Amino acid sequence: MKIRIFLIGLVWFCIEAGAFAQLPVSYDSLSDNVLYRKEWCGGLIFHSGGWGIEFRWGRNKTAFDKRLFEVDIIGMKSNKEVKSVNPYFSNSRPYFYGKLNSMYIIRGGYTVHHQLNRKPYWGGVELRYFYGGGVSLGISKPIYLYIVDSVFYNGYYYEFTTKTERYDPQKHDLDNIYGRASFLRGFDKAKFFPGIYFKGGLNFDFGNYYRTIKCLEVGAALDIYPRAIKIMAFNRPKNFFPSVYINLNFGHRYN
Repeated sequence: MKIRIFLIGLVWFCIEAGAFAQLPVSYDSLSDNVLYRKEWCGGLIFHSGGWGIEFRWGRNKTAFDKRLFEVDIIGMKSNKEVKSVNPYFSNSRPYFYGKLNSMYIIRGGYTVHHQLNRKPYWGGVELRYFYGGGVSLGISKPIYLYIVDSVFYNGYYYEFTTKTERYDPQKHDLDNIYGRASFLRGFDKAKFFPGIYFKGGLNFDFGNYYRTIKCLEVGAALDIYPRAIKIMAFNRPKNFFPSVYINLNFGHRYN
């Protein structure tokens, strides 16, 4: 349901912004036609499997085309994740039952952007389509949990002790899981999965000046790994991780 609402929102935005971008173009000064050849920008990515950050840099090849290098760092969740809390113990920490590994993706690639309309002199929206891809590194970090070790009665009420263990679906269940352990646990046992990715979509630049980058990007990405990655204990490992996303970027153009 959440992904359906997300996709409907993307379609609505593209229709509205595309219509706005068709407004007549006029220029009042020669400064409107200056081509800034270099640029950099960075921002946040909100996608159907989580969120992350992005940084891009590159140059305009012509007045209509530009080439950008990019680095993305994102988290990737499973759509099977459901937050759980142990109801038998007070102040228990929330966790995702059945989640075997956390997954993170580091991308490094190259994108081509083509201008569909020039931004009016008073600002407005500049529309581009883009496509590209590159290398993708999947990082699988095992989940650690606080497990109830012992329960005893002290004469007044029941007390319990916990220990930290790597999640094992054969040993740990809803009765003995107290909650999720520290986020930092498990990085020393992380596994790495080299792969590739592809992406494409539309970029809407709504900055008031050509040298200022304020843009919203909507698109889709696909990460592919030769070795399958397992996130949930009770689901098959996956080689393909598709996602749709919204990206907010801010930056600067210069010569």
